[in-house]
Amino acid sequence: MATKNDGQGISLIRSAFLGEATQRAPWVPFVGCHAAALLGISAEDYLKSVDLMHRGLSTAIERYQPDGIPVAFDLQIEAETLGCDLKWSADTPPSVRSHPLADGKSLADLSVPGPDLGRIPLVLDVTRRLRAEHPDLALYGLVTGPFTLALHLLGTDIFMKMFDAPEFVEELLNFCSEVGLAMSQYYLEAGCDVIAVVDPMTSQIGPDQFAEFVTPYTKPLFDKIREKNALGSFFVCGHAQQNVESMCKTGAHNLCVDENIPLDFVRDVCRQHGLSFGGNLQLTTVLLLGKPEDAEKNAMECLRLGEQTGFVLAPGCDIAYDTPSENLEAIGKLIHDPYRQETVAALAETRTLDDVLDMSEYGRTEKVIVDIITLDSEACAPCQYMVEAVQRITPEFEGIVQWREHKIKYREEIVFMTSLMVKNVPTICIDGQITFVSQIPPRDELIAAIQKRINQKMRDRIREQHASVFVLGESEEACEETRQGVERAITELGSDVTVSVVTDPFEIRRFGIPMSQTPAVVTAKYRVQSTQSLPPTAIIKEWIKTLA
Repeated sequence: MATKNDGQGISLIRSAFLGEATQRAPWVPFVGCHAAALLGISAEDYLKSVDLMHRGLSTAIERYQPDGIPVAFDLQIEAETLGCDLKWSADTPPSVRSHPLADGKSLADLSVPGPDLGRIPLVLDVTRRLRAEHPDLALYGLVTGPFTLALHLLGTDIFMKMFDAPEFVEELLNFCSEVGLAMSQYYLEAGCDVIAVVDPMTSQIGPDQFAEFVTPYTKPLFDKIREKNALGSFFVCGHAQQNVESMCKTGAHNLCVDENIPLDFVRDVCRQHGLSFGGNLQLTTVLLLGKPEDAEKNAMECLRLGEQTGFVLAPGCDIAYDTPSENLEAIGKLIHDPYRQETVAALAETRTLDDVLDMSEYGRTEKVIVDIITLDSEACAPCQYMVEAVQRITPEFEGIVQWREHKIKYREEIVFMTSLMVKNVPTICIDGQITFVSQIPPRDELIAAIQKRINQKMRDRIREQHASVFVLGESEEACEETRQGVERAITELGSDVTVSVVTDPFEIRRFGIPMSQTPAVVTAKYRVQSTQSLPPTAIIKEWIKTLA
């Protein structure tokens, strides 16, 4: 049984990136802040120290037996040097908290950062140390994609300006592309083999916008990487399936995706374009919350779909800080041990979440509830900007709207997500209804969606207040005194209640009242259970139970 790194890292990854069949699939755990957990320190301390990053990555290399590893998984390095304020965290990379171009600065005030600015020299120093110690390991230098960096600098206004001021957005993206070219050069000179352009915010746009605002600014990066005889990968997370075809036209050697996109879909599209592909181990449900056998099973499924041709086994994104190291160790051993692979394949079993919440009454509170299902808004840029979009507009509803974030790195939040039948992150649900999937809604659309729900609730409440009183008797005359009493009571209460007199013996019997017991009074109150949707039978049964 072979369980040690066989020293094929760079050659395996190069072959895979060139679309060739490989003796085995190369394994690249995207270790970022997780390396801090291996040392028992905070992400902030880790990402600010050459020595700690070097120690953390060295520990991960020793324990996970990778063929390649990213030097730093932190998409805020460039943004920080360009003036964005960061919020630091103990267990995630920092997040961007201010946007210079939205706060008074102009593009002319910004310049491409040199290799000695901010934390850039730190990560380059780590790269040089790892290069000297691990000559066969493929080192990944991660560059913030132009579109994501532009969003860091400008904020979510970029989505509006793509329509209102496209020339300005193009100028901004040109600048961000130049930053990417510079960062790629720094990483290659320090010893990286692979430049990964990480552009998660592109999951928020469609293919037409991708062709207009992403490809022209990303392709020069990959052209330069190829010119340097290095390897280039395009990383994206989120529900970006609509853009896979477009991503194949950026000039990258390899695409890497998370579990939001089916791996066999990416495989087929990439092969049509002669590209390598990678992914998509499940970050939370398996790596973070599962056991080693779950990680092995998930890895085997990815290996089966990858078919050892042009495929790189990797998580879908940055490995969570608290991910149990034994899960990653299990994959590291599995990838080097074909006998273990056969055993895992033979013992494959299905595990599903047993707990599903009864959501039949969800959304019936007085307030409108906006649930945002995220990976973690402090670690995932699309999640962060989606949460901010909701957070910004809720005060306008003066307490009527309440928002909550559900980070699926916790098991109970996965149960909640499953119960709402959400399949992609980030997703916005309004009163339990999936409303925006992997797309940050423009401000006006989000307000309109919430207002629509408020109006619907108001209509339902009015309908629920509607009631009827039936006066049953042999004749109009026999019912008259009773009817007058009911009418007077309604007038005194000011209620919206309909009064009906029923004298048909057949109709009276349908109320369960024998004629001998008339005159009688029957009240009925109506309750709206659903509108403009087909409720599941199980939910209808619950409504019926309340009537029995």
